[in-house]
Amino acid sequence: MVVFRPTPGFVYSHPAHLVAFGFGAGLARYAPGTFGSLAAWAFGLLLGATHPAILFSTVVLLFILGVWACGLTGQHLGAHDHGAMVWDEFVAFLLVSAILPRELGWQVAGFVLFRAFDIGKPPPIRWLERRYQGGFGVMVDDLAAAGYTLVVLALARKLFF
Repeated sequence: MVVFRPTPGFVYSHPAHLVAFGFGAGLARYAPGTFGSLAAWAFGLLLGATHPAILFSTVVLLFILGVWACGLTGQHLGAHDHGAMVWDEFVAFLLVSAILPRELGWQVAGFVLFRAFDIGKPPPIRWLERRYQGGFGVMVDDLAAAGYTLVVLALARKLFF
């Protein structure tokens, strides 16, 4: 079954679709990846207040869930990495927002940088996206964008603050 513009009926027809579409955030008509990232923000702030072991365990579990959900949903859509599948943005930005300081400036900078890295795909992000297929391929490039975001902001904090 090939669906180019997923409907709410498609999203809610299978648990994997619901997860892959960020519980509906991916249905946004414009910039679904941005909406997926926004959906993660509050959850990331809450998760950042927990013990680091809980934070990283949760991210690993959500990543594994995303590999399954995005892989299966991509098969059902007939599109490996459909733009409306936003679980990859959700999990990656959740990690960013949980690690960054709780101040609004840091959080906004993290959001803007993450979206820029996710959209621009500097090396090796584009290579990762092309190299790996299936659910892992969908998820891993956004994790790299999150890594870039955290490194850039850590350097900024070290150099300027």
